[in-house]
Amino acid sequence: MKRIYNDINLSKRNSFGVSESAREVVEFDRAEDIVDYFRGSRPAQWYVLGAGNNTLFTRYYDGVIFTPTCSALTILAESDEWVDVRVEAAHDWDELVAWSVERGLWGMENLSAIPSSVGAAPVQNIGAYGAEAKDVITVVEYLDTEALEVRRLENRECKFAYRESIFKQELRGRAIILAVEFRLSKIAKPNLGYGDVIKEVEARGEATPKSIREAISAIRSRKLPDPKVLGNAGSFFKNPIVERAVAEHLLAQYPDMPHYDVAGDTNSVKLAAGWLIDRAGLKGYRDGSVGVHDRQALVLVNYGGATGGDVIRLADYVCTMVCDKFGVRLSPEVNIL
Repeated sequence: MKRIYNDINLSKRNSFGVSESAREVVEFDRAEDIVDYFRGSRPAQWYVLGAGNNTLFTRYYDGVIFTPTCSALTILAESDEWVDVRVEAAHDWDELVAWSVERGLWGMENLSAIPSSVGAAPVQNIGAYGAEAKDVITVVEYLDTEALEVRRLENRECKFAYRESIFKQELRGRAIILAVEFRLSKIAKPNLGYGDVIKEVEARGEATPKSIREAISAIRSRKLPDPKVLGNAGSFFKNPIVERAVAEHLLAQYPDMPHYDVAGDTNSVKLAAGWLIDRAGLKGYRDGSVGVHDRQALVLVNYGGATGGDVIRLADYVCTMVCDKFGVRLSPEVNIL
């Protein structure tokens, strides 16, 4: 079943709360709904909008927005060591994490309290505190809008990287994700590579999926604003990856600069965008109705009444200030339309 809305305001459908509109929004339950739609009228411009937590609208969207509504969860198989589950695209990501933690399953606990839908998770390869969605994804099922066929990609075919996937590259503008399959572990595998997490978990005793989830949720609630209260899309910028020589040059000037190795690339180093923005003097900076959050410099916020253009101008200013001070260019993590 599908539902179609015309010239609909999107302010309640994006976490920034900006008041832009779209020519048409199509909510769908099944792949067949979209196949029927494309056979009847192939849109020149379209976009998939799930929970709207990683999208910034900057103008009237003169195209079609597809929104999945099916959120079923199904256990596919189970052994003494793991559980395989299939989750439809509209399922809330954090509710899935809570489901896994309640059953004592390992793999998702570090990804707690991330606002997202399951369908969006593999596109961005969402990650936090040393974990990424790719670590637990086994299969992504999607509709190929060119062939109008449902296809499946195994993890190795998804070309996952830091905040990247095949869905942002070769399949961008072609794939509509329908469901994701995950393998969760029954064997204890605590991932405590971040200092804040270790301290929070130790305060709760033994490292379990539940204690790690509670620790990370507590850390995020202290640092990050609730989009239901203050419009934002979480981390607006990616952590930049630079050549090791660039990182070493910066570390000679700023010995306290956070930096991390990049898996499989000994010549590159990942820097902390939030630290760079903070040290550029921008944490808490405000320009009218938009600003840099005063507790987490990675987050740009809408204090009320801001347009997408206001947010973009602030983002450009932040990028300029960071580049001028450190010679490092930041890239947005948010999808900008």
